[in-house]
Amino acid sequence: MSDEADVTLRRATAPDAAAAADVWLRSFAAALPTVVRPRSDDEVRDYFRDVVVPLRETWVAEERGPQGLRIVGVMVLDGDLLSQLYLAPDRRGHGIGDRFVALAKERGPQGLHLWTFQVNKPAHRFYERHGFVAAEYTDGSGNEEREPDVRYVWQP
Repeated sequence: MSDEADVTLRRATAPDAAAAADVWLRSFAAALPTVVRPRSDDEVRDYFRDVVVPLRETWVAEERGPQGLRIVGVMVLDGDLLSQLYLAPDRRGHGIGDRFVALAKERGPQGLHLWTFQVNKPAHRFYERHGFVAAEYTDGSGNEEREPDVRYVWQP
């Protein structure tokens, strides 16, 4: 395993879309096995290619390892919304998510908010550790997955 120094955070470019989507797909499957995805893998890849990377503030974590460079994380900002933060399952717990949140706070110094599913207790602990506070719980009727969620808010 590479250490944190071998991971670079940078803005995503068009050629990163497929790898970023694959990180999202693997991370979602590992972290949220009970949540039903409303989109196929191909639809997720198309969305990353056509919307996420070109139209959102998308960042990737790129790791230099024995096999060369690989994308191991993705974070998407949309104004003060931290709309996506996903890591390759084998890279969780290595400080990459902490670095993404620090970057998000730099990019959104007036405050941030995000949504996560209520079943994702590790995400709750992670965001709470970074000063986010649960502000709203819903029944999931407002998200595509129809999964109960929680809105977290961070204020500096």
